[in-house]
Amino acid sequence: MGQGLTPPTAARGDESSKLGPSTFDLNTIGPEPVGATPIEEDELADLIPNFVATSEDLNIAEYENIAKAIPDAFEQARREGPQRVLRHEFLFNLHRRMFEDVWRWAGTQRRRITNIGIDPLQIPTQIKQTFDDAVFWHENETYSIDERAARIHCRLVAIHPFPNGNGRCTRLVADLYLVSIDQPQFTWGTAAGRLDEDGVARRVYIGALLEAVQEKYEPLIAFARS
Repeated sequence: MGQGLTPPTAARGDESSKLGPSTFDLNTIGPEPVGATPIEEDELADLIPNFVATSEDLNIAEYENIAKAIPDAFEQARREGPQRVLRHEFLFNLHRRMFEDVWRWAGTQRRRITNIGIDPLQIPTQIKQTFDDAVFWHENETYSIDERAARIHCRLVAIHPFPNGNGRCTRLVADLYLVSIDQPQFTWGTAAGRLDEDGVARRVYIGALLEAVQEKYEPLIAFARS
């Protein structure tokens, strides 16, 4: 599927929708993967599915929502091109489509200070700057194509525009940029494992992002193409 997404280890059965209200809270969510943004209590209150009781349930619900959103996103990118993909409106609509069945705050801007990301007040300005730069890179063929996509992802994930789901959404934006110019999407280290849990793939990915922040993009590009 790309974006570092692989199906969760268990699938939700048909009986799950008949369960009572969710008992999912900060005590049942379990530890977040290294480098992830913790979910706060007020954000959990906006959880939509009533079957979610564990972090694995949440992974399944989010995976199903993302899998549903991806085909239309790819079709839109192919049809409308990079000038449409590289826009604030596209980014927020994409996040909404990816998570709208799971979170009421899908497609809304982060409003709190988190362990990753800039001050929320700076998010709109920095997103505009990132996309303005990306359009310039595209129009002037600055950097290789893969480096442009990697830079788009790195800049956006460093901003951390959303309460959660930033890595998945911004990796997808990089893929959609590539698809919009008839290039193959990244594979995001799928052979090494899942990016939504601690393991080799996530450790290499986080390390490559830290290198990219220092303007060393080769490790991130190599990982994205592995």
